[in-house]
Amino acid sequence: MSDKLKMSASERIACLLDDASFVEIGSEVTSRTTDFNTQSLDTPKDGVVTGYGQIDGRLVYVYSQDSAVLGGAIGEMHGKKIAAIYSLAMKVGAPVIGLIDCAGLRLQEATDSLHSFGSLFKKSTMASGIIPQITVIFGNSGGGTSILAALSDFTYMVDSAKLFVNSPNAIKGNYEEKCDTASAAFVSGNTSLVDEVCESDEDALRKVRNLVTYLPANNMEDAFGDCEDDINRTIPNIADYKDDARKVAECIADDSMVIESKKDFGMDVFTGLIRIGGVTVAVIGNQERLISPDGASKAASFANLADSFNIPILTLTNVKGFEASFESERTIAKETAKLTVALADATVPKVNVIIGDAFGSAYIVMNSKSIGADIVYAWPSAKVGITDPQVAAEIIYADEIDASTDKVEVIKNYADKISKEQSDAKAVARRGYIDDIIEPDATRKRVFAAFDMLATKREDRPYKKHMAF
Repeated sequence: MSDKLKMSASERIACLLDDASFVEIGSEVTSRTTDFNTQSLDTPKDGVVTGYGQIDGRLVYVYSQDSAVLGGAIGEMHGKKIAAIYSLAMKVGAPVIGLIDCAGLRLQEATDSLHSFGSLFKKSTMASGIIPQITVIFGNSGGGTSILAALSDFTYMVDSAKLFVNSPNAIKGNYEEKCDTASAAFVSGNTSLVDEVCESDEDALRKVRNLVTYLPANNMEDAFGDCEDDINRTIPNIADYKDDARKVAECIADDSMVIESKKDFGMDVFTGLIRIGGVTVAVIGNQERLISPDGASKAASFANLADSFNIPILTLTNVKGFEASFESERTIAKETAKLTVALADATVPKVNVIIGDAFGSAYIVMNSKSIGADIVYAWPSAKVGITDPQVAAEIIYADEIDASTDKVEVIKNYADKISKEQSDAKAVARRGYIDDIIEPDATRKRVFAAFDMLATKREDRPYKKHMAF
């Protein structure tokens, strides 16, 4: 729990933006309601500071809620101020950053508040996939404001903040001391809402500043930055990290910088942004060799985000199957279908590097050539097939194994045969399912070369309004 003092709404904006770049909009707006004797209340700026400024010279729009004004609750004019910022951002194509510290809807304004809140949902929905939306939660984000966070592309949360639809005490059989379902630790570990929990206001704002430099301003632009890192540098010992996609991503990234997404959720899959040769790349990689429903959902959402904003997708594949449990069996097919759609439907450049095993349907959905990867590379030690060669041998040659006196040796011999003829990287490459076998220490330069070649890729899809599920 952070023991640092919270910043004010204006201080947060000043910390977020480049020095002296903020221009406020709607500074004189106040509440216009007179119900319930509220005419005597002072509501400066109606509890939210709105405007625009720059981050590293890039235009952004920002709103920052002031919990000192009616707890930061959203009233009619409060909502209209934020909606106005969205309208401007959509017109010029710039990100919107929401700094949340909100008690929910303003009860005194009843349906006026409710309608204004609903209008914000529509604005955010219309902006989705057009401009990046980033939310940071500093205090409370309860009820409908939790939906604003869920509608965002990225959400950061200070460790002392609360995010909830229903407060813990409103959940039957629960109370805050028993299980604080609104806490940053619970929300980040059990839902896909939060990308990272931060130690303080300053830490959260610093991370947002860095994130913005990795994103395009809108869906019509590309994301890139300066690169002083040698694009041809080799990476000794990278093969040792085949079971850690996060570390592989770090090794091949410019200056080893990684912005991880949803880091405490669906931890069997890594998702994050890196730069390779100055170009932002979205990385999806296997961490535990089994895909869970949460991991598939997280990867699908990240792939959709990347495709929306013209960010190339790199998958680091080392997977042997799906998580097997009563709980996962309820949703694994549906969530994996979403991941399949996300990667198959994406039209951005897509590169897959098989760094370990690639077995069965779990491999297919990890950006295999069969669902649309533009380039597939494999490390020399990679294995690709329906299942592990030893398992395949035990099934295919069951009669021969039963008749043998040394079953262990016979299984090994048959497994080696299957591996050599079907599963080794060279055998798969001969069939055209792998484009090249690359040395692990050359991964960075080979991936960069592939994306550089694909930079002008154009690919159309049949017209449709949206997926049917």
